Amino acid sequence: MGPPDPILGVTEAFKRDTNSKKMNLGVGAYRDDNGKPYVLNCVRKAEAMIASKKMDKEYLPIGGLADFTRASAELALGENSEAFKSGRYVTVQGISGTGSLRIGANFLQRFFKSSRDVYLPKPSWGNHTPIFRDAGLQLQAYRYYDPKTCSLDFSGAMDDISKIPEKSIIVLHACAHNPTGVDPRQEQWKELAAMVKKRNLLVYFDMAYQGFASGDINRDAWAVRYFIEQGINVILSQSYAKNMGLYGERAGAFTVICSDAEEAKRVESQLKILIRPMYSNPPLNGARIASIILNTPDLRKEWLVEVKGMADRIISMRTQLVSNLKKEGSSHNWQHITDQIGMFCFTGLKPEQVERLIKEFSIYMTKDGRISVAGVTSGNVGYLAHAIHQVTK
Repeated sequence: MGPPDPILGVTEAFKRDTNSKKMNLGVGAYRDDNGKPYVLNCVRKAEAMIASKKMDKEYLPIGGLADFTRASAELALGENSEAFKSGRYVTVQGISGTGSLRIGANFLQRFFKSSRDVYLPKPSWGNHTPIFRDAGLQLQAYRYYDPKTCSLDFSGAMDDISKIPEKSIIVLHACAHNPTGVDPRQEQWKELAAMVKKRNLLVYFDMAYQGFASGDINRDAWAVRYFIEQGINVILSQSYAKNMGLYGERAGAFTVICSDAEEAKRVESQLKILIRPMYSNPPLNGARIASIILNTPDLRKEWLVEVKGMADRIISMRTQLVSNLKKEGSSHNWQHITDQIGMFCFTGLKPEQVERLIKEFSIYMTKDGRISVAGVTSGNVGYLAHAIHQVTK
């Protein structure tokens, strides 16, 4: 019998609990302030447009829906990006973030002969390890998070990265680092870019939260764009699960920045050869929805307002949680909760404290103390603060 998934296992335990005050802070899916799943208005409108046009259900090409992949590249790189305008990139549709990461991992395994080593930040998203490992690559790590300060261990990261063998692969979270919510500042990104360039590393950006972190799509893509401007030809995975709420539609993209348009064509041909035996071609509906939103000016405008609304709610829950902890009389410094960004927060709670939250308060989270701030509402933030205070005082 295989062990249960550590994140999805939390949900299963939560479902069995009969306490009316129970909270599920495990899974990374946005909830509105009533704790309910939220479908964006722009998504409903795009779906209505699809329905009214009575579109067919034919297979997509292997690389996906062209309008979607082009719009995804433009969203990530920026409309004025030299790489985008010159066509020295290739973007294929992937099965959300996970599937896009896996295309990239398989592509590296087949064509990147310089190294088999992939360096992940410590910690990283739990699924990164099996994605790269199952593609036949070897996992290494660099320091990233300092549990003592609940913030970025920048000097540790720079020190470790300076020692990574040349031409290795390094994974960077573009924004809203999962699971810690700790991101480098722009000046730190600049230093990281210089170090990566000096060490001649292949950069694989995972961008699962563009727009969802700060509420600003350009600010959240800043690091990716800066690295490319510095002449670093990155590879990139994108997901529309969070920023458009398209979780179950599995809409994502994988991009390779190439040295010229000619190389991009060769890379695209090899990506198609790789994808064909994996799943033949990607799903249609989510890509159609995302494409219509990105390519219809009114819907795009509405989406930008809605994604900022989701980001702002999460930022406000962080502030409310800290002020409620102070109200409870907690003497700990909880500033890291508001300093961190995105859906997740590394609370700094220890495994035994998490255990107590689950047993005594029916508040479910992963053992590492990561909470999904999206599961916090104005109705339960007081209860959460009270419970955290009880197990930390």
